[in-house]
Amino acid sequence: MNPAPTRRAAALSAAIISAAAAFLLLCAPLPPALAQGQTESQPEYSVIVERDVMVPMTDGTRLAIDIYRPNGSGRFPALLERTPYDKGNSSEIRVGAHEYFAARGYVFMVQDTRGRFASEGEFYPFLDDGWLENRDGTDTVRWIAAQPWSNGEVGLLGGSYTGQTAYMIAPTQPPAMKAMFVRESAADLFDHWVYRGGAFEHAFITAWSTRTFGPNIVERTFRGDEREVARARLEAAIGNLERDFWHLPLSRYPLLRGSPGWKYYYDWLAHNHDGPYWWQQNVGLNHGRFQVPVYHLGGWYDIFLKGTLENFTGIQRSGGSALARGNQKLVIGPWVHGPTNVGKVEVGELRFPGADQVDYNAIRLRWFDRWLKGLDNGVMDEPPVLIYVMGDNRWRTEEAWPLARARVTPYYFHPGPSGSVASLNDGALSPEPPKPPPDAAHPASFAYDPNDPVLTLGGNTLFIVNGPTDHRAADVRSLTFTTAPLAQELEVTGPIKAVLHAMSSAVDTDWVVRLGDVYPDGRSILIADGILRARFRESLARSRLIEPDRVYTYEIDLWATSNVFKAGHRIRVSVHSSNFPRWDRNLNTATSPEHGARSETAINTVFLDPKRPSHILLPVIPR
Repeated sequence: MNPAPTRRAAALSAAIISAAAAFLLLCAPLPPALAQGQTESQPEYSVIVERDVMVPMTDGTRLAIDIYRPNGSGRFPALLERTPYDKGNSSEIRVGAHEYFAARGYVFMVQDTRGRFASEGEFYPFLDDGWLENRDGTDTVRWIAAQPWSNGEVGLLGGSYTGQTAYMIAPTQPPAMKAMFVRESAADLFDHWVYRGGAFEHAFITAWSTRTFGPNIVERTFRGDEREVARARLEAAIGNLERDFWHLPLSRYPLLRGSPGWKYYYDWLAHNHDGPYWWQQNVGLNHGRFQVPVYHLGGWYDIFLKGTLENFTGIQRSGGSALARGNQKLVIGPWVHGPTNVGKVEVGELRFPGADQVDYNAIRLRWFDRWLKGLDNGVMDEPPVLIYVMGDNRWRTEEAWPLARARVTPYYFHPGPSGSVASLNDGALSPEPPKPPPDAAHPASFAYDPNDPVLTLGGNTLFIVNGPTDHRAADVRSLTFTTAPLAQELEVTGPIKAVLHAMSSAVDTDWVVRLGDVYPDGRSILIADGILRARFRESLARSRLIEPDRVYTYEIDLWATSNVFKAGHRIRVSVHSSNFPRWDRNLNTATSPEHGARSETAINTVFLDPKRPSHILLPVIPR
């Protein structure tokens, strides 16, 4: 995964070579995936552009594609992005990939997906991109392979929605498709995109549907005076989005109702359980049909981190061919979502030195040079995993994910005080289990009022504040459990899970758990978080209300991280029942917030005794 050498990198390399041996001993070497490049395509072509070429699908619908071709004789490998966001302003166009790759001997193409911008048909997210009745991605790859400028080798690339369209082509395996590079997308649209732990990804999905999809839906759906009225309503809704996040029930959100372009939004709210509706487009259930090498890129604070990790591990383990199994690559940086954030050093409220050593286009060039041009550039000789270890602030290669040497260590909740925070309880956190009676701790309780939720302050989200941010304002309103200042650094790298033994006075509620790194100056920086809607404690496909005042065991998935808690820092776990508007508010009633409006205040209780030892499981890496 070597980036192309830059003038600065070349100058630095020359300086190191000429430096004294003592200086070399002080400089830790870069991982192979970040060191100076080997064989790679060079920028030797001017670029020919063809716009709005109409590509026929099997059902007769025509989809528009822009083509950026090397100005040279012969046939070339091709790269394809498929986007709903306007092919002239797609994620790849914004990072200059069209000119970068075309100059280096690739035909680069961006296509408007069905029902968007210059393409024909009706828009419904993802429905026509995969392996169902319409297979627009597969039809497009086959069309590309038949063109006179094509050598029959096609790669797929993109991220977020356009990464999802790439993942969804793979199970159909058109013969010309040889490799993929996907940034930040999902394995499971239900639990990695639209819902999480049974809670609706409200801020993301609602803002995405209005701000991102809305203008083009209005232009395609309405005519004349109706269009002007629709434009005005959309502009007003976008301007009042923070107010409208509070609207209940969600299924009667007024702006989007009545337009076929937003039908999916209400379908998604209606299907608030996992099941056949979602399974028909579940990439994770189709890992065994992947036939090609895939490079997966994500960020520790990306909204689709879980999908990136699961697609890598699933295809690496059970891909449908020897070219897929064992030929997956993974890189995770300290980033939030979006192509222009790859390589950023300033993320949220923190700075991550060296994060800019990953050149997004250059690492993809090496990947496609190897698989579409057959260049012997050493990319497959490098370890399959590259992660940025926060806290240490350095890149590190690994042989697998999760790390085999991780020791899953429970850190138990205790009554405290920790003396570190003005929270509801100021509890303590320790690897020591709770002591038996008569010293057994009393449980810790809090009131959760859906009309006064804890507000979102950052994390793995989109369209609202995100990334690593100070959560002291949320800790004040939460149960917290905090370690003493660490005598030595502690690395946590891998999947994280919290286990709560808890009860509620209501028939349903949410459990939100945050993991934080508390700095000596008091900042409580979010590392990871998760949510579980109590009615989905047994299965996301089947809901069961809880009995009030009965103790249940809840397992909350906080996804994953790689962070070194430095000496003098503290580890903090915070517990509440809301993180709004990132996730919709549980109303503490039998009716879901997708369909109800009446709410109740719940008294929620977390147990801390030896028989019910609430805790968090941290993948500790020996140092």
